[in-house]
Amino acid sequence: MVNFFIMEEKKKNPWDKSGLWPEEMDLLKAIIAQTELVEMTKWGGTVYTLDKKNVLGIGGFKNYVALWFWNGVFLKDEAKVLVNANEGVTKGLRQWRFNTKAEIARHEKMILQYIREAIANEKAGLAIKPEKKQTVVSAFFQSALDADKAFATAFETFTPGKQREFLEYIDAAKREETKLQRMEKIKPMVLEGIGLNDKYRK
Repeated sequence: MVNFFIMEEKKKNPWDKSGLWPEEMDLLKAIIAQTELVEMTKWGGTVYTLDKKNVLGIGGFKNYVALWFWNGVFLKDEAKVLVNANEGVTKGLRQWRFNTKAEIARHEKMILQYIREAIANEKAGLAIKPEKKQTVVSAFFQSALDADKAFATAFETFTPGKQREFLEYIDAAKREETKLQRMEKIKPMVLEGIGLNDKYRK
């Protein structure tokens, strides 16, 4: 029975991957509780929000407990304590890692400064904007558009997202014969203004 509850607890908080940091996690929570942020559970972990927008998260790992800032890239970080956990991939998220409860307690004032700056940035609307996907038209698809003006005109009426669905459907085919078969299938749909996956949308 005890093992069942342990498994359930781990399942409830997947960001506490070690279970080694209960006192450190509690101290971080107590510090964050001094601010206006609202504690919520998202994706099974503890998240702190402002007007339902993610600002902070906390989690325990094998070698450290982390306080992360969703848009930490905008923090001044004068103390140089923040790290990018996934360099080259993560754009906005930054972590502050701690190894002991004493370390967290020693930096409480600075932690609050960083959190309050994160709150101010959130209120100011500072956030990483998602990059717009570029619609890339392959030579094969472009040749079909060039050869049929009506097809090209109809294709232009679709949203970029629906255009990409058609393009990816054609380009996913490895053999030229399959590409031609798929092109014949989608042409009537395009001319009738029907998206490739419209039937699956409600």
